[in-house]
Amino acid sequence: MPRYLTSVGMEVHAELLTQSKMFCRCAVAFGGEPNTRVCPVCLGMPGTLPVPNKAAIDMVLRTALALNCQIAYDSVFHRKNYFYPDLPKGYQVTQYGETNPFGYKGWLEIPLKHGGTKRIHIRRVHLEEDTGKLLHLPGGGSGVDYNRAGVPLMEIVTDFPPDIENPEEAREYLVQLRAILVWLGVCDGKMEEGSMRCEPNISIRPEGSETYGTKTELKNLNSFRSVQLGVEFEAHRQAALLDQGQTVTQETRGWNEGTLTSFVMRVKESEQDYRYFPDPDLIPMKFDTAEIEDMRKSLPELPLAKARRYQAAFSLSDEHVSQLTADRSWAEYFEKAVALGGDAQTVCNVMNGDLAKLLNESGLEAFDSKVTPVHMAELSKLVGSGTVNSKVAKDLLDQMFATGEMPGKLVEEQGLSQVSDEAVILDAVKTVVRDNPGPVGQYRAGKVGVIGFLVGQVMKATGGRANPSLVQELMRKELGE
Repeated sequence: MPRYLTSVGMEVHAELLTQSKMFCRCAVAFGGEPNTRVCPVCLGMPGTLPVPNKAAIDMVLRTALALNCQIAYDSVFHRKNYFYPDLPKGYQVTQYGETNPFGYKGWLEIPLKHGGTKRIHIRRVHLEEDTGKLLHLPGGGSGVDYNRAGVPLMEIVTDFPPDIENPEEAREYLVQLRAILVWLGVCDGKMEEGSMRCEPNISIRPEGSETYGTKTELKNLNSFRSVQLGVEFEAHRQAALLDQGQTVTQETRGWNEGTLTSFVMRVKESEQDYRYFPDPDLIPMKFDTAEIEDMRKSLPELPLAKARRYQAAFSLSDEHVSQLTADRSWAEYFEKAVALGGDAQTVCNVMNGDLAKLLNESGLEAFDSKVTPVHMAELSKLVGSGTVNSKVAKDLLDQMFATGEMPGKLVEEQGLSQVSDEAVILDAVKTVVRDNPGPVGQYRAGKVGVIGFLVGQVMKATGGRANPSLVQELMRKELGE
């Protein structure tokens, strides 16, 4: 059997976080009663004229700059003609051409599983309007909800030939791209709500061949997992066809999350079918160089760059920096706590562990909770100085989260300081050894894991305040090690 190489091009659509639609003032929101956020403009009524949304244009320009794109200082909107019920005008306003989209010839880097990074080249970043949504009606038949029609939609397309060569890279590309979009505040990235949609184009070719195979496009992918599994399935499906002497058809295929398989939706249209031409209702756009450069300077430090800095400055693990940089406000909370004197490793451990759990349970964001970066910095200092141990620190966090009291005050009022007096701890150790002859005998017979139980008894006897490492040390000595 020949070995095949996989190539994946990625088309990502991101609904922009504007208050109104692209060419009218209808509100943008998720859900709601069908056809309640529509007007003659987004319904394509005769005689209506579109007016571009400047906020949407600025969002796409900022994204293009963040993705290292060249900027089209002169750009126009085009009409893309095709006739589906979800397009009330019979065409979609979009951008066409190699150097006409707001951003072109860019790139982003993705981390690789075994270390290092890989550059994924981006062909274009352009702005268009979203379509409506087809509905299956309870009584049979179909309907269309035009609430989404006209919502500002940014499309980001990778370059050809593709740089993505396996399902894992496809997933990681989407992870990194979503992080950038959310970080910039241009898209909420909620794939489950359809505000970010990914359509991989997958092809395979025999190893050693320079000719790329026929591609298929996958739709209905609403998670990182679906993207990875979809690319993997489609590559295997195409390989099976070629091994049987059949050909791969260029087509659009849907993804069935239940069966983890793809299915035919329609034969893929060609570019000529769309009959692109400049939209006569929308004037050409010109951007000022100084304005673009000011926009470039205003970009925040992006997630991957921040993750590298955290690793270099604080020696944090890949997993920890990935969690810290998944959300911009989460990273800002961490940096404020560290700037106030908090130990980076301790702050990171508490944030990504117990604090994240409390926030998830309460539905709050970090900056909305009663635990401020000042609280977090002080708590980490108490742990670092040995004033409290990790168990007491967890209890303090629960109280801080509920009341907003400072941890130092709680320690003083409740007498929670860590016990490190060797004589006091040794007395508790001797008592536990005397009162637990069974476990002590098991330990001395070689069942060393039972020491955890004995140490736990000492911690219980001291109200959880004993220095755990000192308890371990004294217990081993008492047991004859």
